[in-house]
Amino acid sequence: METVFRLESPRVIAGVARIVRDVGIAEELAQDALVAALERWPREGVPDNPGAWLMATARHRAVDLVRRRETYARKLAEIGRDLETTAPPEEPADPDGLDDDLLRLVFTACHPVLSAQARTALTLRLLGGLSTAEIARAHLVPEATVAQRIVRAKRTLAARNVAFEVPYGPDREARLGSVLDVIYLIFNEGYAATAGDDWLRPGLCEDALRLARVLSGLMPGEPEVHGLTALLEFQTSRAAARTAPDGTPVLLRDQDRGRWNRLLIARGVEALDRAGATASGPPGPYRLQAAIAACHARASTYDETDWRAIATLYGLLAVRAPSPVVELNRAVAVSMADGPAAGLELVEALAAEPALRDYHLLPSVRGDLLARLGRTAEARAEFVRAAGLARNERERALLLRRAGECPDVTPADGRSASSVPPPPG
Repeated sequence: METVFRLESPRVIAGVARIVRDVGIAEELAQDALVAALERWPREGVPDNPGAWLMATARHRAVDLVRRRETYARKLAEIGRDLETTAPPEEPADPDGLDDDLLRLVFTACHPVLSAQARTALTLRLLGGLSTAEIARAHLVPEATVAQRIVRAKRTLAARNVAFEVPYGPDREARLGSVLDVIYLIFNEGYAATAGDDWLRPGLCEDALRLARVLSGLMPGEPEVHGLTALLEFQTSRAAARTAPDGTPVLLRDQDRGRWNRLLIARGVEALDRAGATASGPPGPYRLQAAIAACHARASTYDETDWRAIATLYGLLAVRAPSPVVELNRAVAVSMADGPAAGLELVEALAAEPALRDYHLLPSVRGDLLARLGRTAEARAEFVRAAGLARNERERALLLRRAGECPDVTPADGRSASSVPPPPG
């Protein structure tokens, strides 16, 4: 039941929001439909198409609500009287159509009346189906802060009577940056889930990629839209190789590149070429990240990867979109290009960053670099610390396994491992 709702709730919310013109009410009606399912499905059985059942239930309740409230009388007349008897489509709207409800939901939640943080949090909640805890984790902020942002955002949209639409002209340009950020964050949550028992949530990746493709068709002259699409195509191409049959994560260096989807890689190359063809200035953040992903896609093996080019691209990205996470990724690339000692120096400089204090990938990267330097006891401690910070069960198990691969030994001379000079290189 939980799985079905997490997969279908974004479409249900988007479909209902088109009727009631209020995303907060739409979310409540979607939850009402879930309650109805909890009451009826155990007795009657799960329907053949659970998503269509939830959509029909929520839409019928939306029409009832509109009819009961005089303030919605005009909107009911616009919708038409056949909504109550017309069955909803079993599949989402045509992904190539400009009337895509999910895309409308993204642009509505990214309205400029909201702060940038509120736009992202609200859309991740409504479209991505993420909990407040997952959103907080993605943004490295307290859970209470995210909860307040979401509540205030819903109230603001309702108070300002924001239209449920895909805007045009200057309004669309004003919201584009937030829309791209939201789509990317949704994809990232599907690509490497912050919490839960599964490392991958393919449904989120599929929704994000579909939205990026729709947006590319909607805005063919925007290089960053094509850059984001290229990035998601490249990243999605690795999906089949990123987990073992039992769901265990497979690190990039260990992946069978023969399982990478060559069609998606080709689509990524095409989108990246379109981004370059439509650009008139220096590359933006998504175009740079797509170029990094292309370096991985072009390499036949992990060792053949052009790490120096990747390190350079991360340096450019750090200028265009400064972030401790970008610097951490740059440190990894530098370690591959110039050796683990060079990467570790950059990682140590990030240790005091407040935003990375509870970020499990910081000790994870540090553990990897220490292991490569032969400082295995320190590496083991870092992997254990990273596992303690990780909230995804699959990732935690991987980190503990890596810790177990690092012998916790004391050198024969009695000195601690941390005081032993690292080997050359």
